Amino acid sequence: MSIRKYKPTTPGLRGMTTLNYRELLSGHRPHKPLMRGSKGMGGRNSQGRITVRHQGGGHKKSHRMVDFYFDKKNIPARIASIEYDPFRSAFIGLAIYKDGEKRYVILPQKVKVEDVILTSESAPLKPGNRLPLGKIPVGTFVYNIELKPGNGGKMVRSAGVFAEVVAQDAGYTHLKMPSTEVRRILATCWASIGEVSNEEHRLVVYGKAGRTRWKGVRPTVRGTAMNPVDHPHGGGEGKQGRGLRRAKSMWGKPTGKGQKTRTPKKYSNVFIVSRRKVGKRK
Repeated sequence: MSIRKYKPTTPGLRGMTTLNYRELLSGHRPHKPLMRGSKGMGGRNSQGRITVRHQGGGHKKSHRMVDFYFDKKNIPARIASIEYDPFRSAFIGLAIYKDGEKRYVILPQKVKVEDVILTSESAPLKPGNRLPLGKIPVGTFVYNIELKPGNGGKMVRSAGVFAEVVAQDAGYTHLKMPSTEVRRILATCWASIGEVSNEEHRLVVYGKAGRTRWKGVRPTVRGTAMNPVDHPHGGGEGKQGRGLRRAKSMWGKPTGKGQKTRTPKKYSNVFIVSRRKVGKRK
């Protein structure tokens, strides 16, 4: 286990943990041609209005141009390094293809430096290789999954997560997602074999508010601490209950506590075999 704990010499260090990156990463510097600068928008759109709350500040970061398309088929690639990406929880690796091209890819667990990965319809079933979902047997764990053929991996990309192939049926593959939802996806979509790297990411304890500010996360205010004009839960003398049967968001929409928040007529409802389980049942 690569979780590092600290002696409680200050209140912030009491209970705080970090990942020991010296054990997890290869120590290589980022590949400059695959990096570009980024400008923090602080959760604001082109009109300057806040569209995503609780964002702002944080350390300056550079984007790594990660390949989600894997459009180089039948060409093996060697993993030259395992690196940290400030914009995602999973580790990335520098893949050097046999024709010399270099690309960053999301790495699965158990893939090490000098391992070889392959994107092919006939690739062997080993972590990091990429195949069409229809060629992957039931019970296999997959990640970085396409929703439309050739559209690039969109789902299951965070640290430590995976989806399980549970059935192959009439041109569709049934996947059990990390949320416990079972979903149909076209069997011609591609996915990578394995579980996403850095599975200990969820065990990290920040320990103090300042560490979340370094990440670019601003404070979240409870609705019950607001005035009635600002939130449906606001108001009341002293500490009050919300006074509503069901919890609401700032905009009056249902939220949390096991309530269904999915759009009733969402286009992808036809692809869901089994809804996700919430709360203690999950």
